[in-house]
Amino acid sequence: MKILVTGSAGFIGNALSLCLLQRGDEVIGVDNLNDYYSPRLKQARLARIQDYPSYQHHQIALEDRDAINHLFEQERPDRVVNLAAQAGVRYSIENPHAYIDSNIVGFMNILEACRHYPVEHLVFASSSSVYGSNSKLPFSVNDSVDHPLSLYAASKKTNELMAHTYAHLFDVASTGLRFFTVYGPWGRPDMALFKFTQKILAGEAIDVYNYGKHQRDFTYIDDIIEGLLRVLDQAPEANPSYNSAVAQASRSHAPYRIYNIGNQQPTELIRYIEVLEDCLGKKSKRNLLPMQAGDVLDTHADVTDLIADFSYQPETPIELGIENFVRWYRQYYQV
Repeated sequence: MKILVTGSAGFIGNALSLCLLQRGDEVIGVDNLNDYYSPRLKQARLARIQDYPSYQHHQIALEDRDAINHLFEQERPDRVVNLAAQAGVRYSIENPHAYIDSNIVGFMNILEACRHYPVEHLVFASSSSVYGSNSKLPFSVNDSVDHPLSLYAASKKTNELMAHTYAHLFDVASTGLRFFTVYGPWGRPDMALFKFTQKILAGEAIDVYNYGKHQRDFTYIDDIIEGLLRVLDQAPEANPSYNSAVAQASRSHAPYRIYNIGNQQPTELIRYIEVLEDCLGKKSKRNLLPMQAGDVLDTHADVTDLIADFSYQPETPIELGIENFVRWYRQYYQV
């Protein structure tokens, strides 16, 4: 297939692009290579895929409507995976306009392009952040997500609503994936694992929020990619018999689905740090701090629907995932 992947220089988008190329698909990569974090790391990721003859890269921002339309008109992709976004919960408090531009205006441009240059399936990144102040665990795709705690979370909930509207009005088959704390080799430098590793090796203290007591459903990158591939290959279909009287928020009469993709094994942050220390062979110095604004207390994914529809669930233990990350980090940074 010819698949357009936005965010192809990003953590998840690059890993997905590599797997698609290895299985024989043609990939049209889109990434604006912004400086939210190191463009050098993004270029290094691109180096893993740019020599494939079936890969082509376009340095485009999603909010550039004319450029996005021209790309769809020229390439006519079969399927689209939208992973480009302004990421980060805390940064959304400091720079909210970046989230409106990329995550909402940019996603609108993708939806319009999928409408006017029809594709078989649009898969898009949502986030566990949409669960906001929910306290019932594990988080189910049928739970209410009406109380986001950050603009980043609000932008992802908005994406889900926009995608459903286009599925209903224009038959744009869409699947949203709520990712739960993705980590692993080639990860993002603004994520905790990356920051902790850098500071521990440098002998600096790490900031541990909520005194390390909150839990996260850390999900390894390979598990995320396997789930993405399975979902991408199976577009949702309209369901005329859908009963709105017993509505499931993750499904619809329209060709639209929402899934959680998480490890289903929440880990307390302190335990996560201990495993990292074991892999590094070095203890951390810790600044124990209260919870940060915009953060949720705990996350725990219910992946029942993912298992039922795709016979798949993430399962990489953090001990193996962190070990793989540390091995990559030491090799990449020569430390």
